[in-house]
Amino acid sequence: MLQLSGKNGGGQILRTSLTLSAITGQPFRLRDIRASRSKPGLARQHLTCVRAMAEISNGSVSGDEIGSTEIVFHPGKVSGGNYHFAIGTAGSTTLLAQTLLPALWQAENSSTLTLTGGTHNPMAPPLDFLTRTFFPVLTTMGISIETELRRYGFIPAGGGEIFFRFCGNQKLQPISILERGDLIGQQIHCISAHLDGSIADRETAALCKLLDWHKNTILANHTQDADCQGNTLSAEIAYKNITERVTTFGERGKSSERVAAEVAKNIQNYLSSGAVVGRHLADQLLIPMALAGNSQFQTSATTNHIKTNIQTIESFLPVKFHHEPTERGCQIISSSESQNQAPPLKD
Repeated sequence: MLQLSGKNGGGQILRTSLTLSAITGQPFRLRDIRASRSKPGLARQHLTCVRAMAEISNGSVSGDEIGSTEIVFHPGKVSGGNYHFAIGTAGSTTLLAQTLLPALWQAENSSTLTLTGGTHNPMAPPLDFLTRTFFPVLTTMGISIETELRRYGFIPAGGGEIFFRFCGNQKLQPISILERGDLIGQQIHCISAHLDGSIADRETAALCKLLDWHKNTILANHTQDADCQGNTLSAEIAYKNITERVTTFGERGKSSERVAAEVAKNIQNYLSSGAVVGRHLADQLLIPMALAGNSQFQTSATTNHIKTNIQTIESFLPVKFHHEPTERGCQIISSSESQNQAPPLKD
């Protein structure tokens, strides 16, 4: 049994461990779960990940309760099927999806996955980020996923619902993303729920001016199909080989101009960095590229989040990640088969 520690990380260590345990059949013990967070241990969304993975993998788990700082997970065999999991709060359905999808798309039969909770959460990638940036790369790797946003879920109410349909026995192909390629398009996207339409108008106009993009790049979605008020503003830039999307959340007391300024700063930082793969997408691509093998992409300087995720992956898989510095502080991250599997993380 692998002995893992979450002392220096958050929920990602838990989610990555669950995913790879189900895929490899390797049981694990994880101690000090989210020990560095202000409220350590399993929150509702993490507990849902644990119990959902136990169900789809026909496995068993101990320590699965709110606030628990240690679990022991024994996976069985992953089975495709029609699954529905509810977080019960505004916890992120996208992080739950990222945990379950890699195991299910390799099951022997097809699956559907319905998840309820938060779909647009400031502490996690919004669903739009998955569908516009992450899933297109998965498509080039041979993975096909149908996605449907059935209802928006904002904090604090949650209540959103997303649906996925995909075949089993899908095998990942290696990727190499070292250049952005030609510019294909730009988009400014505003989502507002139970809010006056003037808010979206001010946010999109301010962002359009800051980025000097044409007005025809603006897309606004006004919805009443949500349990509470919500607002996001995004800027997306699509190239032949990659798409980057940044999002900021509006909130009471935060001006439209400030929301737009935050989005503009983040997308301009990406454009000026010379990076190909954005840092959030880089983190999400690590498991697929480790499973595919012999893959590489260029990104900006790695974060502690990425480093911790890599260490966890290397504990489960006979794979080794490499870092090669490039211009302007960027680097190429590559994966290859390791002759000797890395030792487990130590407490």
